[in-house]
Amino acid sequence: MHQKQPPANIAVAAWPTAGVNSSANTKMRRCMKLRYPILPRVKAGAPHWVWGTALMIEDELPWVCIRRTHSRNPVYEWSLVLTAVAIDNEVELVGDTWGLWVHPDQARSAETQLDQYDGENRPVPVRGTPLPTIDSGWLGVAGYLMVIWALPAFASFGLLDPGWRAEGRMQAGLVADGEWWRTVTALTLHADLGHIVANSLFGALFGLFVGRYLGSGFGWLLVLISGALGNALNAWLRPEAFSSIGASTATFAALALGAAFVWRRGYFKGAAWRRSFAPIFGGIALLTFTGVGDGRTDVLAHFAGFGVGLCAGLLAAGFDIRRLGRSGQHISAVLALGLLAVAWNQAVG
Repeated sequence: MHQKQPPANIAVAAWPTAGVNSSANTKMRRCMKLRYPILPRVKAGAPHWVWGTALMIEDELPWVCIRRTHSRNPVYEWSLVLTAVAIDNEVELVGDTWGLWVHPDQARSAETQLDQYDGENRPVPVRGTPLPTIDSGWLGVAGYLMVIWALPAFASFGLLDPGWRAEGRMQAGLVADGEWWRTVTALTLHADLGHIVANSLFGALFGLFVGRYLGSGFGWLLVLISGALGNALNAWLRPEAFSSIGASTATFAALALGAAFVWRRGYFKGAAWRRSFAPIFGGIALLTFTGVGDGRTDVLAHFAGFGVGLCAGLLAAGFDIRRLGRSGQHISAVLALGLLAVAWNQAVG
């Protein structure tokens, strides 16, 4: 803080090095003789100052420091509070610590005033909105695992035609030509055992959260639709010959859907902005950590699914899921399974 220097003939009081009380919370004040300018006058065409003299006598009782802080703003705020109630006080900076000093006779009153001020101006915490649990979420997880493991099981028993995988994969050019069902059927296909196991684990984890707060029926219907739309977006951005398979687009849609739903519902409402955005930041972190792999990984599909799921979660959060009831959840589950059945019927029919 820059201070304007007084004229040389003004004697300014300072805390003496001798006579300072040994306690860090007390200090002595001395008398000072102050020569001060009263008002400017004009003499012989040039301005000059008329000076007065005053003797300011301070008491010899040690002043006490009632509050310390490393920030400048709070100490001046406290000083203003005490000044408003006619309590003499001084602010002093020692090193990097600001101190608020008062006369010992007024120390108790000053502390009372500041405590009262703190109590009246303490921010009222805004509690986050609790999220109602729709169901355990395990039924939806079981349905998801059953769907993605059914086709490999059927294929192992020779129940599928040899070209079934080619008929179901997502191929950008064919999707652009109107074969929309490939955006759905591709979600149920996997390249190898490692691929399907990874999607089983992450899909179950993210989908369990979605099922708990959006329901095993409605939540998984949104996951399926978001995954299909993510594949459609991926196909639109890719060259015609590009093709991909895997449930990971829907898996990351589930991750984003849950994160966006929790954030918009205000679960962290009233917290600092970093914490209030924690669900979104967490979803992005998981996407970055698990959604970027080797050259075989379709990273764009992961980001497309995440983006669509984010939008779906924001929209779903504006609706009271409890209004669906059990019947609404059952209908949603039937619609999800029906969409899969229609898509595969179109693919192999």
